[in-house]
Amino acid sequence: MNAWTSYRLQDFIPFTAEVYFRLMERMGETFWPLQLLTLALGAAPLVLALTHRTRLSCLLPAPLWAFVAVAFFFQRYTELNWAGGYVGYAFITQAGLLVVMALTGWGMDNAARATNPPVAIGIAITLFGLIIMPLMAPLNGGSWFQAEVFGIHADPTAVTTLGLVLILLRGFALWVAAIIPTLWLVVSGLTLQVLGSAGATTLFAVLVIALVGLVWKNIRSKGKG
Repeated sequence: MNAWTSYRLQDFIPFTAEVYFRLMERMGETFWPLQLLTLALGAAPLVLALTHRTRLSCLLPAPLWAFVAVAFFFQRYTELNWAGGYVGYAFITQAGLLVVMALTGWGMDNAARATNPPVAIGIAITLFGLIIMPLMAPLNGGSWFQAEVFGIHADPTAVTTLGLVLILLRGFALWVAAIIPTLWLVVSGLTLQVLGSAGATTLFAVLVIALVGLVWKNIRSKGKG
């Protein structure tokens, strides 16, 4: 037991900030200009969700979760951390879950309105993942290729999807769909904290806001039920 308590969080992060952010840059360089397509595939579900085409909105992010699993985790992140493979399988699971929900209509909220506070929170989180997160690295002096983009990099994919499911789903299905994005953002936030990146604070703030939205929507759903 004493051996385990001697470990610090830093001991589980086997790479430096320079190596990690170079990985982000490699992703951007390798797949440019695919980012333009993935951003469009992120904006489309938001429009579809707000026009009550919920099943198609839920389906569109699924292939991007699978893409990130393969291109980011299996092919690259595992070079830095052996646990990346397990995260990749979690991303594949999330892709499958979104497909199942889209096909069955389980938990769909077909009455979502932008004036509904939890839905407004979901919209804000989605837009943050799509628009603000890609700008953070360039605004902090990094290369444009370091810009983290929905459907290419893990963090904005998780953030954007967390916002979308807050709009699209309700009840138990909402919590189920939020588990993997939430867990990844916790892991990523802790990783960035160890690496000394201010991005950790951003991810933790998103998580807190998303949790407020999840609880709020659950309470409203029960009240209507």
